[in-house]
Amino acid sequence: MRLLLLEDDRLLGEGLSDFLRTEGHVVDWCCTVAQARAALSGEPFDLWLLDWQLPDGSGRQLLAELRHGNRQTPALLLTARDALADRIDGLDAGADDYLVKPFAPEELAARIRVCLRRLQVQPKGLRLQAQLQVSLAERRVWWDGLPVELTAREWMLFEALCLRAERWVSKPDLERLMHGFDGEPAVSNALEVHVANLRRKLGRGCIETLRGVGYRVRHEH
Repeated sequence: MRLLLLEDDRLLGEGLSDFLRTEGHVVDWCCTVAQARAALSGEPFDLWLLDWQLPDGSGRQLLAELRHGNRQTPALLLTARDALADRIDGLDAGADDYLVKPFAPEELAARIRVCLRRLQVQPKGLRLQAQLQVSLAERRVWWDGLPVELTAREWMLFEALCLRAERWVSKPDLERLMHGFDGEPAVSNALEVHVANLRRKLGRGCIETLRGVGYRVRHEH
């Protein structure tokens, strides 16, 4: 998944970013609310990880504004505030989960998996071919009951499409979901290569293409 991490503590932000990347996520790290607002302007993310108190504002307030604007991306608040009233306030502001500092990175990774399960193993609108089974939480794919090995990039692409099963996803958005702010595909046709590999492994019809619009997982009616 592509994660937005809003954390002003440099040591913690760097450590969490490195750890979550080893977990297979794309992480875009912001240190201020202003940077997060800029990142969220039109950028596709699968999950927001928001510190509460920032030098230029509040991650809790930012989340409340995003929810008021009908932005429904799952969100975790990361904060040292451990009072019951704060936890209730954060959840009422729109957080899907609330994690009190200090915490182990492994617990954060587990809570991210919980968010994936809440999105359901088969997200709303995802109607796959009968032979294809997917567990997003476990990051596993089966074809005719047999496990299929995907590379990290292949999984990122397939996961991004599954999480957006009800709509076409453009090539630029898919590239940002797979590479984040700083990463760029090594070659201009890298996305097309990954799509071709997925079709070879999961069947030619697993991903549909609409020229000039983008890609989506195949819908079975």
